[in-house]
Amino acid sequence: MPDMRLTLACATALAVVLSASSARAQAISAEEAEALRAQIRTMKAQMEAMEARLNAAAPAAGAAPEAPAPAGTPPLAAAPAAPAAAKPAKNKDGSNKDGKSKDDTAIDWKGSPQFAQGDRLFKVKGRIQADANYVKAPKSLDDKGLGFSNEARRIRLGAEGALGAGFDYKLELELSDNAVDLVDTYVGYHTGPWQIRLGNQNSFQSLDELTGDTSGSVMERAAFTDAFNFERRLGLAFQYGKGPWLAQAGVFTDDIGALANDGDGVDGGDENNSYGLDGRLVFAPKLGDLQLHFGGSAHYRRLGRLADSETRYRQRPYVHSTNTRLIGTPVMNVSEEDHYGLEFAAIRGRWHAAAEYHMLTANRVDASTVTFRGAYAETGLFLTKGDHRGYKEGIFRVEKPARPLGEGGLGSLLLSLRYDWLDLNDKDIRGGTQNGYIAALVWEPIQNLRFNVNYALMDYTGAKALPSGKTDYDAQVVGTRFELDF
Repeated sequence: MPDMRLTLACATALAVVLSASSARAQAISAEEAEALRAQIRTMKAQMEAMEARLNAAAPAAGAAPEAPAPAGTPPLAAAPAAPAAAKPAKNKDGSNKDGKSKDDTAIDWKGSPQFAQGDRLFKVKGRIQADANYVKAPKSLDDKGLGFSNEARRIRLGAEGALGAGFDYKLELELSDNAVDLVDTYVGYHTGPWQIRLGNQNSFQSLDELTGDTSGSVMERAAFTDAFNFERRLGLAFQYGKGPWLAQAGVFTDDIGALANDGDGVDGGDENNSYGLDGRLVFAPKLGDLQLHFGGSAHYRRLGRLADSETRYRQRPYVHSTNTRLIGTPVMNVSEEDHYGLEFAAIRGRWHAAAEYHMLTANRVDASTVTFRGAYAETGLFLTKGDHRGYKEGIFRVEKPARPLGEGGLGSLLLSLRYDWLDLNDKDIRGGTQNGYIAALVWEPIQNLRFNVNYALMDYTGAKALPSGKTDYDAQVVGTRFELDF
């Protein structure tokens, strides 16, 4: 201890002085010796007082109070205060475990910068999809929209984040079909298993439609999703999820484009008085390492575009870069639509499977109702070890490669096979049928970057007529795409 070391040092010094005094005493007078002894006694008293003051600065339990210093003793400087102990990190008051304040901003990289402060968050979002495709149809089919085509399939920019207290938001603008549209644009609130969203959003139509276009196993969604005019609409949606159950429901008006066109208000010409009711129920149990998905949806929509009478159902030959539709119904005057769908999916390790069946009934004003049908079934396998399809909240999601390129691997490689069926024939409507046989290879070398190569054999019955009048023939499609999503 410091005081013990000081005492020993003082005692040593005193012994040296006494020894020196004894040596000198043999050569000095008695008066000088007595004066020297008085100085030594004074020095000893000062050292004892200093030791007492040191002990009083950090007294032990039951220690005696400090003795007063003799006159002339210099004051001892106060010992510095010990540093205060660091306060433990707390979460209840908003601080982080590392002691940072809840007002500190954390910056992370998740494909783009993400800023977080407490329960608030902001992240930049974007997407680039570019296609180069080729459609080979019978040579006698003189259609300039076939053959080679390419396009920027989607260019999207926006942001998403959290406002705190359970509120979140998303805003995205997309350049597609030579127009800029609002896609997911809403404000949401979540508490426990409940979620509410108000704004432009998908209306729970189909597993394939709800799965993100950068999370799919093939380049384009099932044919019925476009043919039946699935799209985002402005509305209020509710979701409840607990355990393997997920329930979704909402009321929706029309898409943003239709809402911007009021018409002239004469003879029912307004376009913004459409509305619909949509609901979806999912049961997704997990049995060991097997993830299952069973779903069903029901939809009702009242169309408010009767004066235009421009409702039709049609589809491209798989790829989007051509505007040619080889099958499609004529224009109809539809007042209401009823739509039902069934969903199935399974994931186990590197393997997955999915299938859906959908049926749409169109109630015509001037004729009987007609019903159209569509379905698909697919299976897929990751050729790279450790990779699998992601699944969360009732839809497929993309997962980052288990061994990315540059980190000892080649990224993930997914091979999928799909059968796609669409039937637009019923009663007096002969829109044709399409059977698609699709093989797809998706390579994701690193997270957020993917390359697609697809081949599709499209078998048509009752399609766009050839000059010979023949309406049954095949078309072959090769599709390629690169996509960056963040």
